[in-house]
Amino acid sequence: MGMTATAALWFLPAVIPIAIYVAWSDLQRMKIPNIAVYALVICFAVIGLIALPLPQYLWHWSHLVIVLLVGIILNAAGVMGAGDAKFMAAAAPFVAVADLQLVMALFAACLLAGFVTHRIVKFSPLRQLVPHWESWTSGKRFPMGFPLAMTLVFYLGLAVFFG
Repeated sequence: MGMTATAALWFLPAVIPIAIYVAWSDLQRMKIPNIAVYALVICFAVIGLIALPLPQYLWHWSHLVIVLLVGIILNAAGVMGAGDAKFMAAAAPFVAVADLQLVMALFAACLLAGFVTHRIVKFSPLRQLVPHWESWTSGKRFPMGFPLAMTLVFYLGLAVFFG
């Protein structure tokens, strides 16, 4: 893996609560709050200085810019929401380029698992635990923050064990 276990151990405890908040907020309100995106960027800015060598740390900032530009284009094309694009950009510095193929496969698995889980709960009595969630009645729209957050956490978790 391109991400070392040591770096992932530094990042993971700070990323988990942000990821949970992103997933919960997107499921509940179909929005990823800017404060969560800012928190993720600040998390990388501070912890990245400790966890990564300086040249690698600086290089990883380019991931944010590249993913943000791609996200803006995809948002303008109607492919994804602005919050999803911003969250992906904020999460990008945590991902090593060498692990991009792994992250894409992991995202595909998380997207499938998230979609199936969401639909099972939506059409089961479990829905009554949180009947007010906007994602239940959003038509064909799906809260992508759920699988995106899951992907980041699982990626860092895999890096802890295999990095």
